[in-house]
Amino acid sequence: MFRMVEAAEASGHTCVLYLYDRFHGEAARHEQVIRQYWPRVRAEIRTVSEGFAPLDAYVATAWETAHVLATRGGRVPTRRMYFVQDFEPYFYAHGSEYVLAEDTYRFGYHPIAVGRTCGRVLKERYGIVAPVAEYGCDTSVYRLTNTGERSGVVFYCKRDVPRRGFVLGLLALREFHRRHPDQEIHLFGDPTATAPFPVTNHGRLTTAELAELYNQVRAGIAISFTFLSLVPAEMSACGAIPIQSGGDFVAADLEGAYTRWVEPTAAALADALSDAVTATSPTPAELAATVSTAGWAAAQAVTLRAIEDAVYGI
Repeated sequence: MFRMVEAAEASGHTCVLYLYDRFHGEAARHEQVIRQYWPRVRAEIRTVSEGFAPLDAYVATAWETAHVLATRGGRVPTRRMYFVQDFEPYFYAHGSEYVLAEDTYRFGYHPIAVGRTCGRVLKERYGIVAPVAEYGCDTSVYRLTNTGERSGVVFYCKRDVPRRGFVLGLLALREFHRRHPDQEIHLFGDPTATAPFPVTNHGRLTTAELAELYNQVRAGIAISFTFLSLVPAEMSACGAIPIQSGGDFVAADLEGAYTRWVEPTAAALADALSDAVTATSPTPAELAATVSTAGWAAAQAVTLRAIEDAVYGI
């Protein structure tokens, strides 16, 4: 989302970020985080409690903000758009949150789909034809720096995010450790995560620190039960083999000559990790060569064009 804001500002557009925090956190604290991690974003930052001004377009970026825009900004003369980044109903059990998230696809906003799978799902399930902003990879950060010896595996763990398959990943890593006790197992993402076998938990990492870790290991687990995450491409760009698993969306949109998709079972994941750490190919250089160096430019261009088309009535 912030990459798209950067592109809009670079093209001469004035952007405003409206924050919605249902827990009523301090806006100044949120702004500090944004300024620290996205220093190139110059946008003014407001909260929805300040009310919606008559801007040219409003772009919802998650299902909650789509509802906020519909209810609190319903009378504002503007174009309403929806930057759809995932199939968010799958973030929840099939209950209230599921149907509230799904309902946003029927609001009639001008859509922008992130990734081909997202575009296909919107069309097949809801009859929405959306321009597709392809996934990119920031190869200025995620790049090959180690062509020498590697060992160990890595897992992006998020205990409180069901779609990331935390328990499944631990079961697979437990079996992997039984087979390869000499291979170090690295975790990142959740600093409080523990395991009943030896692991190195790096907690939250900066992008540069994560790229350095990827350049040390031979392989890693990338689990997603919704759409593909950015982890596989970033891992590949650094020369580590991504072992992907999850839902049908992942299998349907899988790309990469050396990326492996396996069924979401602990045994299949452990088998794939074992194969990866014992195989001599692909080499880190071969893996890195499969990742486009074009970055996010194509996605930014599609997003910017969709917003401008909606505003200018093309």
